[in-house]
Amino acid sequence: MERTRYLIVGAGVSGLAFADWLRDDDYWIVEAEEQIGGYCRTVERDGFVWDYAGHFFHFRHPAIEEYLVARMGRQHILRVQRDSRIWYADRFVDFPFQKNIHQLPQAEYEQCVQDLRDRPIEQGGNFKEMLYARYGRGIAEKFLIPYNEKLYAMNLAALDPDAMGRFFPHASVEEILGTSDAPSADGYNATFTYPEGGAVQYIDALAQGVRAERIALDERVLEIDLAAKLATTSKRQISYDVLISSAPLVSLLDMCGIRYDPAIFSHNKVQVFNLGFDSKGPPDVHWIYYPQRDLSFYRVGFYDNIFGSDRMSLYVEVGLPWDAELSDAERGGLKAKALADLQTCGVVRNQTLVASHDVLLNPAYVHITTRSTVEAATKRGLLAAQDVHSIGRYGAWTYCSIEDNIVEARGLAERLAPPEP
Repeated sequence: MERTRYLIVGAGVSGLAFADWLRDDDYWIVEAEEQIGGYCRTVERDGFVWDYAGHFFHFRHPAIEEYLVARMGRQHILRVQRDSRIWYADRFVDFPFQKNIHQLPQAEYEQCVQDLRDRPIEQGGNFKEMLYARYGRGIAEKFLIPYNEKLYAMNLAALDPDAMGRFFPHASVEEILGTSDAPSADGYNATFTYPEGGAVQYIDALAQGVRAERIALDERVLEIDLAAKLATTSKRQISYDVLISSAPLVSLLDMCGIRYDPAIFSHNKVQVFNLGFDSKGPPDVHWIYYPQRDLSFYRVGFYDNIFGSDRMSLYVEVGLPWDAELSDAERGGLKAKALADLQTCGVVRNQTLVASHDVLLNPAYVHITTRSTVEAATKRGLLAAQDVHSIGRYGAWTYCSIEDNIVEARGLAERLAPPEP
């Protein structure tokens, strides 16, 4: 039997950031996959560089960015002013939609303005009602509702009004009507950074502060005995004092034998198709949002317009319900549909597909509801009382950034192993 003070389940951003910041070398990191990084991984194929999805970094804490970049050596870090657009009525509308309705056909613009003025007074008790209350029927039904229903793969009426937190690009009536002097740069990701070697460079930077011999890959935690503080993995048993998990909260509850209502912890899945073509496509744009219900994907991103390369390199994201199970044939059919839809909306014209990579993110976006927020806090509190800390986007069952994960992991490391006075 192995013995360690800190057992870390998961070698993604949260787990690595915790170990990197911990003032104690007595730990084991156990990772079910064959490589570190979680969803923050990079694939190189036939000259194309893709991530598991679009991982672009938006730092609010300069010290964290400096800390990571200092470990990257000569890696070139691209600093990019975001160019994101919405494909609507066979034209591009700048993002966010609600601040750019003046770019719509005149009749639709006037409809949106009138609906904004006639919107309901009540703010609404769910995400869909919030959209109607803040933006009116026109803006809500032309973009905000269909797009987010494609992303979350569910009826938005089930989500909490603040389900997206600071990541939703709210706008006042004055900003929408153009009577505000607010700055035009919108959202948390108006600018972003990206290493030329892909998002994995940030993972490698975190891993530089972690003992490589204390990372166990291809080893899955099967069961956790909370009373005995004993974890059984696919290869051994590990006794611990404190356990830190960035696995999905529901997976951790299963490991610990704690009962819960699966319906409370719903989520979507995202099928990502990384596609490489022999020549360029649309210039300049970094990603495009698609609210059209007849198009399979909700977002398409352009790595080539970030790298400045001469071949179109895409990530294509398709939202799926939490219970969707695709066979290989069905996944192939979805990929064929995505390729056809790319032609329909003009992204692909005469280019030839020369390389591809597929990955399913499960879970992808958790469904934040009043019940899930309360139940997640309750279950995490129950675990923490037994020296088990569930952290990260999926461990906390929340919507947050990669940087947020680093901040949370560091804070926990400082509380569990504070510096000597």
